[in-house]
Amino acid sequence: MIRGTTRLIAHIGHPTHTFQSPMIYNPYFEAEGIDAVVVPMDCRTEPFAALLKAVFSLDNLVGALITMPHKVPVVSLLDEASAAVRIAGACNAVRRGDGGRLVGDLFDGEGFVRGLRRNGCALAGARALVVGAGGVGSAIAASLAAAGVASLVLFDARDGAAEALAARLRVHHPVLEVGAGNADPAGFDLVVNATPLGMNEQDALPLDTSRLDPRTFVGDVVLGREATPLLQAAAARGCRTQAGAEMLFEQIPAYLEFFGLPTTTPERLRALARL
Repeated sequence: MIRGTTRLIAHIGHPTHTFQSPMIYNPYFEAEGIDAVVVPMDCRTEPFAALLKAVFSLDNLVGALITMPHKVPVVSLLDEASAAVRIAGACNAVRRGDGGRLVGDLFDGEGFVRGLRRNGCALAGARALVVGAGGVGSAIAASLAAAGVASLVLFDARDGAAEALAARLRVHHPVLEVGAGNADPAGFDLVVNATPLGMNEQDALPLDTSRLDPRTFVGDVVLGREATPLLQAAAARGCRTQAGAEMLFEQIPAYLEFFGLPTTTPERLRALARL
């Protein structure tokens, strides 16, 4: 029930027909009696800056969820940005700070790291490999650095992408041992696929799974499949694994905390979601 007292969370992107957040947040708000609602707002690139300014003029706005194609352009509109935003160059949540300042953060990596911890992956002092240095890979790398991994190797098929991400990480995490390398997973405690490889059945594997040690924890960001070919191959090697869907549900409690709303657990969200 939307009332005159209901607080709004704008979910801004284009197109909106694939949005899942309203079907996760809103059943939770209803079940817990939280007078708030997530509203999808279909906005193309050109009017985005004007829309963002307009929605943040509303007194009953809690904040905004930002998705494609606006996660990168929104950064230039912020007054304050987290280290994760500055490292990744992207933002997916904005709230109003002191004096009406727009404060942005990025929770893709935080959701992934929360999932790793929940699944028993020890991060402090770990050696990690992230394959893919795009938006999601950059966010995960930033969160792994903040979580205290000892070393981080980055690989991306695009020339210069891994090197550029490593340079940004060094600015914010000067004690981290980080650099560009290859996709060989041998010798790592944690290996993450942050590429789209695995979305389609015919996709090549993002790395040579025969080189995986059974003690290595393997995570994948690909959504829509609980067990990608990479995770199936890793499990066959004896590795513990984490599917991409866990990143989605794990980051929502972090969003709720960011917006100052009562938070919950991923299990509770899954139980209530109407997907």
